[in-house]
Amino acid sequence: MSLRSVSLFFCALAISVSAYAHEYQLGSLHIDHPYARATVPGQPAGGAFLSIENSGKESDKLIGVSSLIAKSTEIHTMSMEGNVMKMREVGEIELLPASKVDMTPGHGYHIMLIGLTQPLKAGDKFPLTLTFQKAGKIEVSVFVTDLTGKPADAAHQH
Repeated sequence: MSLRSVSLFFCALAISVSAYAHEYQLGSLHIDHPYARATVPGQPAGGAFLSIENSGKESDKLIGVSSLIAKSTEIHTMSMEGNVMKMREVGEIELLPASKVDMTPGHGYHIMLIGLTQPLKAGDKFPLTLTFQKAGKIEVSVFVTDLTGKPADAAHQH
């Protein structure tokens, strides 16, 4: 195998590994695995989930989210009070130094996609812009899983 072939192989490998990694870095903030669950026809809203780790020595805040996939995009929190699910919009999420916030279905924080412009279909992806008070903005790709939260293909693993 020639040196050029070996170089091309490793370049292709690096690109494919980074594509499957599905993580982003913005300063000291590490954003990992943005995903949303597929919606059923006519469903007006959906949720997006990810994790944000602040490896820095200063606090930051997630102060906004936006996407063209929905008329309105909001940061929400969900909790159970007795047998009643309570969901409310929060203006921001504090990201303390050396801490991690996991947005997962069923509890805690998530991103609400209100007034979907199209159904979320398993296997699709869409852009989501995250705005942080100090670190600034970053656009991430949100992968759409099936209704159970499983990836649509074997290459995209949680």
